[in-house]
Amino acid sequence: MAQQIADRRDIDFVLYEQLDVTQLFKTRKHRDLNKKMVDMVVTEARAFGIKEVLPTHAEGDKVGVRFENGKVVVPECYRRPYQLMVENEWTSLTEDPAVGGQGLPHMVMRAAGEYFIGANYAMVIYAMEGHGTGKMIELFGTEKQKELFLEKLYTAQWGGTMDLTEPQAGSDVGALITSAKPLDDGTYAITGNKIYITNGEHDLTENIIHPVLARIEGAPAGTKGISIFIVPKIWVNEDGSFGEPNDIVCTGTEEKMGLHGSATCSMSMGSKGICRGLLLGEANAGMKIMFHMMNEARLDVGFMGFCNATAAFMHAVNFARERIQGRDLADGKNAEAPSVPIIRHPDVRRMLLWMKAHVEGMRSFVYYVARCFDLAECSADESERARNEDLIALLTPLIKAYGAGRGFEVCIEAMQVHGGCGYTMDYPVEQLARDCKIASIFEGTDGIQAMDLLGRKLGMKKGAVFMDFLGEIKAIVEQAKAMDALSPLATALEAAVDQLGETALSIGKQAMSPEFKTAFASAHPFMMAMGDVIMGWMLLWRAVIAAPKLDKIVGDAAGEERQAILEKDKNAAFYDGQIQTARYFIRSVLPVALGRLAAVRAADDAALQISERGFGGL
Repeated sequence: MAQQIADRRDIDFVLYEQLDVTQLFKTRKHRDLNKKMVDMVVTEARAFGIKEVLPTHAEGDKVGVRFENGKVVVPECYRRPYQLMVENEWTSLTEDPAVGGQGLPHMVMRAAGEYFIGANYAMVIYAMEGHGTGKMIELFGTEKQKELFLEKLYTAQWGGTMDLTEPQAGSDVGALITSAKPLDDGTYAITGNKIYITNGEHDLTENIIHPVLARIEGAPAGTKGISIFIVPKIWVNEDGSFGEPNDIVCTGTEEKMGLHGSATCSMSMGSKGICRGLLLGEANAGMKIMFHMMNEARLDVGFMGFCNATAAFMHAVNFARERIQGRDLADGKNAEAPSVPIIRHPDVRRMLLWMKAHVEGMRSFVYYVARCFDLAECSADESERARNEDLIALLTPLIKAYGAGRGFEVCIEAMQVHGGCGYTMDYPVEQLARDCKIASIFEGTDGIQAMDLLGRKLGMKKGAVFMDFLGEIKAIVEQAKAMDALSPLATALEAAVDQLGETALSIGKQAMSPEFKTAFASAHPFMMAMGDVIMGWMLLWRAVIAAPKLDKIVGDAAGEERQAILEKDKNAAFYDGQIQTARYFIRSVLPVALGRLAAVRAADDAALQISERGFGGL
C-alpha cells in the first residue's frame, strides 16, 4: 500500500535505528515509556492525520476564511478535526501532564507531527499555536497568570498568537510604536496596530490569548525598551471567569498565495475603547521573552517546510509509479514497445532521488535537533545538557531556513514530476508548493536567519560550539571510513567538512572587519551550503547503519541474484536505498555546495558595489 503524507518505515528508522529513542526510556523523565507506547502514538497520529485532517486540505484551501463584521469564519470542514485534536490531547505532546500535556519526548512529538502538519498545516496551526503562547507564560508568568492561562492554551481550549509585526516596522521589531500605559489596577492600556497575525481572530475557540509587544510610556527606544503583555480577546477575571470583550479587534484578513484556510489578520488595539493587558515578566524584557517563543516558532516553521516536502515527495513517487507515459529509453526506436511508468525514465528517477535525499536528510536533521532538546532536559550530566542547548542554538536558524528553502524546492520538483498535472488543482502538489512558500518568510526571513547564524551563532563560546558540531560530523566520517563500501563517500564528506570549517573562519573574520557588509552579503549562501553539508552527514550516518544490515540480508549475492533479493525483501530494498541515496547526494549534490563555499571565500562585493541606479527599472 502506498504511503501517504510521510514514510512510516523511514520514521521508524530514524527513531529506533539512527537516533535510538529507546535510550530515553532509561532516564528519570521517560522511564515509564516504552517502544510499544511510542509506536501506538505514531500509529494513532498517522490514522488521525490521514482520516481526519488530510480530507480538509483541498477543501479548506478552496473555501478559505471569511471576514465578516470584524469576525473570522474558518472553513466548516476544520471544526470536526479541531475538536478531535483537542479531545484526543494532540496539542501539547511534550508538556507536563499536570498542565495538559502528554510528557512525551520531542522526537516522538516530531514523528506524530509529521502526520498533522503534512496533512494540513493551515488547519492544524489553529490548535498548535497556543503552545508557544503557553510556553512563555510557563517560563516567565506569575503563578496567577499560569493558573489562568496555561492549561487552556496547552490543551487548545483557547487559541494563542504572536503579535510582533507592525506596518511601519516589518522585521525591524525595535521600530514598533504600539504603546502601553499603566492603569490604576496594575494592568496596562495597550494602543497600536499589528499586521500578519496568524490566527489573530477565528471562531474555533471561545477565547484567544495574544502576546503583544509594546513600549511602556517613557521606556528606551529600540529593542531595549520593549515589553510583552498578555492580551486576551475576552478579559479573564481573577477567578477564571470571563469579563468583557477586550478592545483588540481584527480589522481584516490577508489574501495570500497559499494557506487560504489560515487567518492572517490585521489587529487593532485600543481604537474604540480600552485594550487591557497584563505585563508578562519584567518591564523592558519583552524581546528576551519573545525570543523563547520565536525560536520555538522558527523550529516549527522549518518543520512545516519539511512536512510539506515529505508529503509532496510521497505524492510524486506514487504518481511516478502509476503514471504510464513514454517508452523505456532502451526501446526508444521501437514504435511497438509498450509505454512504461514514468519512474522508469532516468530524469524522473534523478528528480525523485534528489527529493528523497533532501526529505530523508531533513527528517534526520529535525529529529536530531529534537533529540538535543530531549538530552538537554533529561541528561544527568550538566555539561551534556549545556552542550545540547548550545547545539540547539547553533542549528535553529538552519532548521528554519534550510527546511523552508529546500522544502519549497522539493514541492516544486514534485510538480515537475507530475508534469502538466502538477500545475492543476486536480493534484495536491501545487497547493503544497503555495502553502510551503511562506515558510521562507515566517518568523524572520531566510536572510535574517543567515545573519543570525553568521553574526551570533558561529562565534558562540569563541567558536567552540561550531567546532564541536564539526566533530559530530567527523565521528560519523570515521565510522564510514572503516567500511569499504562507504569509505570513498566518507572521504568526500570529510573534504566538505574541512571546507566548511575553513569558510566559516574566513567569513567570520570578515564579519568582524571593515568589510563586514561583504560577509553578510554571503551569509545566506554560506548557510545553505552548511545545510548541504549537514544533509551529507545525515545521509552518510544513515548509510553507516544500513550497510551492515544490508550485508546480513544479501550476503555474497551479486548481479541478478542480488537484484532479485532487493525486489523481494522490503528491508533489503530500504537499506540499499539508504546507501544509494547517500551516494547520490555526496557525489552529485554536495559538489554544488563546495562551489558555493568557494564563492563565499572569494568574498566578491559586487552586490555592494553596484549603485542603486544600476539595478535598473528607472
